[in-house]
Amino acid sequence: MSFIAELQVSLNKAEEFALREQGFKKIFVNLNEGAGGNFVYLWYKKGDHAITRIQISFHDEMSTGLSSAGFKKIDKNLNEGACGGSVYLWYYKGSLKYDVPIRKLDVSVQAGDEPYKYKLGWERLACDLNRGAGGNWIYLWLKRENPTYICDIRATAKFEEDDDNFNDGYIRVDEDTNRGAGGPYIFIWYRQTTDPKDAISELEISSSDVKQKSLQDQGYEIVNQDLNEGTEGKEVFLWYKKDSGSAPIKAVTVLADPAAKQAYDNDGLNVNPENLNTGNPGAAPVYLCYHQ
Repeated sequence: MSFIAELQVSLNKAEEFALREQGFKKIFVNLNEGAGGNFVYLWYKKGDHAITRIQISFHDEMSTGLSSAGFKKIDKNLNEGACGGSVYLWYYKGSLKYDVPIRKLDVSVQAGDEPYKYKLGWERLACDLNRGAGGNWIYLWLKRENPTYICDIRATAKFEEDDDNFNDGYIRVDEDTNRGAGGPYIFIWYRQTTDPKDAISELEISSSDVKQKSLQDQGYEIVNQDLNEGTEGKEVFLWYKKDSGSAPIKAVTVLADPAAKQAYDNDGLNVNPENLNTGNPGAAPVYLCYHQ
């Protein structure tokens, strides 16, 4: 079976022609859709040496750990010509037990399409490829060689920890849980397994001592990082449980697009109602979502 083995980005017709000559295949969705700027497209080439992880950076400090861990940067700004900040794609070919080959890619531009893709076994990268530029909320999706499940989860507020996390097989959920609230950039991380028996089966959020005590009494484990650190908001913690009798969790992400939350709720996906930015007036609401 051939896998996604190379990625590239084009910013103009000349680059499209060159990539076509090199045997790359185009995904026919403008990554600048609705934002103006260049017509930006993602291209891929298949082969036997598979890409296993794809990440996105939208802040300079996000790049340091990726580079140190051996990720390859596609040095083409996905917001080229638009008003948003610089957004870049990175990819990695790993061989840890947590690295599962990627065999398909897709791009969505409408929130209403997203829940159905999860049900078909797709996995969404959390960063809007139009981040900060307006226009459509655009997301990159991938499908792996085998079904995967979330086996480990953590969170960080220090970019200095990124290198170790990437080297340990973690995938960063590339959206800040402090989005628009001030404070440090805080990210959720997870590792994947192909063994459903090793999977996390419950995820919860607390923003009060009462909820913390309840989850602790129910046997949940806390991810010991305040997802609201450094802001005016309440302490917000992520909790998880394995072996709860529930179905294993296949994918986890955060939602910053209000239309996505509504679409996911309407379709019955698991969206925790607790805003990760609780207590920060004016900050963007951000919600934890997972699929079983």
